[in-house]
Amino acid sequence: MSQSMSVTDLERVYDRLAEAIDLTGNDSELFLVKLALLAAEALNDAERFDALVECAVQDL
Repeated sequence: MSQSMSVTDLERVYDRLAEAIDLTGNDSELFLVKLALLAAEALNDAERFDALVECAVQDL
């Protein structure tokens, strides 16, 4: 079982993501797709990635 990230680590990830989105400007959508593909590859679990996508689209 994997361990949950600390609040501090989640805040760091959030801040880094926000900074990267700001830096990419008009290419932010392409950046997010590229990041998602890299994360999926690192996760190495297509079913888990599908579940994360479902979770992310809720309440948008």
